Amino acid sequence: MNAPSPDRRRFLTAGAAVLGAAASAQLWLPSPARAAATPLPDGVFALGVASGDPLLDGIVLWTRLAPDPLNGGGMPEEVFPVEWELAEDERFRRTVRRGTAEARPELGHSVHVDVRGLRPDRPYWYRFRADGRLSPTGRTRTAPHAHQRGGALRVALASCQNWQHGYFTPYADMLAQDPDFVLFVGDYIYESAPSATAVRRHEGKGEPYTLEQYRNRYAQYRTDPDLAAMHANAPWVVTFDDHEVDNDWAGEVPQDPDKQSHDAFVARLAAAFQAYYEHMPVRASAVPTGPHIQMYRRLEFGRLARLNVLDTRQFRTDQATTQAGAESPSMTMLGAEQKQWLRDGLRDSPARWNLIASQIMMAETDLLPGDGKLWYYDAWDGYQVERNALLREFADVRNPVVLSGDRHLTMVSDLKEDFADPDSDVVGAEFVGTSVSSNGDQDEAAFHAQWDPLKADNPHWKVIDCHRGYHLFDIRRDGIDAQVRVVDTVVGPQATASTLARLRVESDEPGVQVV
Repeated sequence: MNAPSPDRRRFLTAGAAVLGAAASAQLWLPSPARAAATPLPDGVFALGVASGDPLLDGIVLWTRLAPDPLNGGGMPEEVFPVEWELAEDERFRRTVRRGTAEARPELGHSVHVDVRGLRPDRPYWYRFRADGRLSPTGRTRTAPHAHQRGGALRVALASCQNWQHGYFTPYADMLAQDPDFVLFVGDYIYESAPSATAVRRHEGKGEPYTLEQYRNRYAQYRTDPDLAAMHANAPWVVTFDDHEVDNDWAGEVPQDPDKQSHDAFVARLAAAFQAYYEHMPVRASAVPTGPHIQMYRRLEFGRLARLNVLDTRQFRTDQATTQAGAESPSMTMLGAEQKQWLRDGLRDSPARWNLIASQIMMAETDLLPGDGKLWYYDAWDGYQVERNALLREFADVRNPVVLSGDRHLTMVSDLKEDFADPDSDVVGAEFVGTSVSSNGDQDEAAFHAQWDPLKADNPHWKVIDCHRGYHLFDIRRDGIDAQVRVVDTVVGPQATASTLARLRVESDEPGVQVV
């Protein structure tokens, strides 16, 4: 495998303004913060380190103290001071920021440090220390300067990592490709009960419902070595889909309301959201309030790209069960406030590329060969009026590209102004990334026997495939070069990666082409 070229491994390289001067090299001395009364055991950094949500002058640093991660964390019920340090070099000779945060029991002894005053478009290295124990070193990167127009941005798109279906081997290849950031669009954990026939068995005795049960499930996933290494080597931008809580939930409606009362499901949402916050490198704006968490947000990467991260679960109406229901104008995926936020952000964008992180697929999937339509109602197809109105607005948006997950397959499509009219204009492109491990090693012949007959009814599809992996994007002003990166297996801890397909989106030419 060829190493990525230097321009692919950097955000944007010209003209970064310097905010503040680097501190001179010095020993990392203990801070004067009050130590906890109880000494910490070894292994407190078993869940590693992570960073996320890069700004031009800031980044979120994350860790969680958990010496016994699969049994509630194993920490005393005390507040522990955690020192953090961020430097311009991996040997920490040029420290630029340092401080002390509190690891509090009510937040699972997780630590979120929102560091500001950094220089744009450059790498940094960071680490934590608690009671003399030193964490692994992490590497992160800030976003480009707000007015920067040129350069390149390398983004990895991932989703759907089911522990029981396989190892997270695609991350080993992702690490080698050295993305500037990872966009994870949902299903970080799965809530399913342990299975005796699984490749790797879920911890616990059933589905998680309580905060401690969700903490244990997240902790188990965080122990995957390939996932941990990827978290430690690039910032992540995350959002959730359904399995972080319950399959196909919508608003405050569970998948099985006959088995989960409203009050019980609201309590489950609150537990799931808190555990999600505790394990993700997100800002304090995402601290949940009971069964609600603020996750839709916008990140800027100079004038090259604006990233709109959606929340397609909390504000949606319950899924339709018929075609007529899917076509009802009362159906909403985003809710009024988020929909207006998205429309405003697309209309007012100064960026060359307007990226939309949507947990679920936006392009049509007609599952009925021949006349008529049969849709997958949990996706945007189940919210026809809102989706179609958004696609019409795409005609006036510069270079909209939707990045999705959920389907456990690769499906790259043109976005049409009106999928009911085959002659309508192409208004954008969508990349539905395959899963990291969900569905395991599929039978390719059986997959194509099922899906290939549907191509005639879905002429907007450009690539469909069932390998496990992720998508890799090199974004420049003149276009986006995309790779579908796949692995040959996830049933073992090592795999061989390859490029299944290469695609290109030209600037100001809506749609996607197979190279």
